[in-house]
Amino acid sequence: MTEDVHAERRERAAARLRETGADGLVCFPSRNLQYLTGFAEEPGERHLLLVVPAGDRATDGASLPEPEFLVPALYETQVREETTVDAVRTWADGDDPTVAVRDLLGDLGLREGRLLVDDTMWATFTQDLRSAAPDAAWGLASEALADLRVRKDEAELDAMRAAAVAADETVRDLRELGADALGMTECDLADWVADRLAAHGGEGTSFETIVGAGPNGAKPHHGCGDREIRAGEPVVLDFGTRVDGYPSDQTRTLVFDREPPAEYERVHETVREAQAAAVEAVEPGVAAEVIDRAAREVIEDAGYGDAFFHRTGHGVGLDVHEEPYVVAGNDRELEPGMVFSVEPGIYLDGRFGCRIEDLVVVTGDGCERLNDTDRGWR
Repeated sequence: MTEDVHAERRERAAARLRETGADGLVCFPSRNLQYLTGFAEEPGERHLLLVVPAGDRATDGASLPEPEFLVPALYETQVREETTVDAVRTWADGDDPTVAVRDLLGDLGLREGRLLVDDTMWATFTQDLRSAAPDAAWGLASEALADLRVRKDEAELDAMRAAAVAADETVRDLRELGADALGMTECDLADWVADRLAAHGGEGTSFETIVGAGPNGAKPHHGCGDREIRAGEPVVLDFGTRVDGYPSDQTRTLVFDREPPAEYERVHETVREAQAAAVEAVEPGVAAEVIDRAAREVIEDAGYGDAFFHRTGHGVGLDVHEEPYVVAGNDRELEPGMVFSVEPGIYLDGRFGCRIEDLVVVTGDGCERLNDTDRGWR
C-alpha cells in the first residue's frame, strides 16, 4: 500500500471525529492502528499509543493538529520507518509512562472533552488514560472508525483479491490431492493447507483452519483433531490467508474418494443453491438481513431449516469478523465497497456437515465474487 493511503485514512478519521462530536481518538496495537498507520504489532505491557486529534471545528479550512505516536524508546526507529506519522515521542524503560501520556494529551489539548479509545484496548491502558485526563468523557473508536472501515478502498480490495487467489489455488490443490488425503488426520490436512497457502503467496493463516471430517463437520467451529480422513466421508474445509494484512476466508466441503452418504448429495445441492440465491440478492441499498433471508428460505424449503443455525455471513477486512453482519434483524443497507462472506450451511449432528463460503464485494450494481473455484463436493 502507498504511504498516502494511511495519511488519507487519518484525515478521514479526524473528519469523522468532528462529525461524531469527539475531540480525539486513542489507539493501541490493534487492527484500528494498522488501518490508520500500516503498523502491525501485538499488544504488550508497554504503552504504545497513537492519538488522533479531531481539530478545531470552528477553524474550517485551517491546518489541523497532526496525529502523534507515544512509543517505548525501543520502538522509535521501527515506527518511524514503517509509518508516515511524523510526530513520534518516546518514553524509556524506567520512566513513568503515565506521565508521558498525560503530557501528550495536554499538549494536544485533549485532557478534557470527549475521547474515543480502541474497542479492544486493555483495561490497564484505559485506566491510565482516565488518570491522565480525569475531566474527559469517553467512548469507543468504532463510533468513528466503523463507518470508514466497512467500505474498503482499492488498496484493501487489491490485497483481499490476492489473498482470495491464494485460497482458490489451495482449493484446486485439495481437489488434486484426492485419495492421497485418506489416512491423514484433520490436523495433518490443516498443516498441508497452510503450506499450500504460503506456496501461493499467502502470509500465514488468517484464522485457525477448520478441517471437520464426518461428524466433526457438523460442528461449525470444530477446528481440527486427530480423526483420520476416510473415503466417502464429507470434510468441511474452512481456511484463509493474508496479503498485506488483509484476509481471505473460504469454505468448501469435499469428499475424498468414493461416493458420499446418500443424503449428502441432496444436502450439498441445497447449500449450493442457498448460497447462489444469497449472492444473487446482493446489491447496493438492500438490507443485510435480506441476504440472510434469501439463503435461509432455500434451506427451509428443503426441510433443513433447523440445521442451519448461524448467520449467513459476516464482514471481512483487517478483522476476519467485522461489520456488516449478514443476519436476521440487521437492516443496515449494503453499500459499494463492503466485503462480506456468504456461507450458509447444514449440520446434521453425529453424521456430517456442509458449508460453502465465498467472499463478495458490493459493487455499483451487484457484487463481485472474490472466489471462483468449483463449489461441488467431488
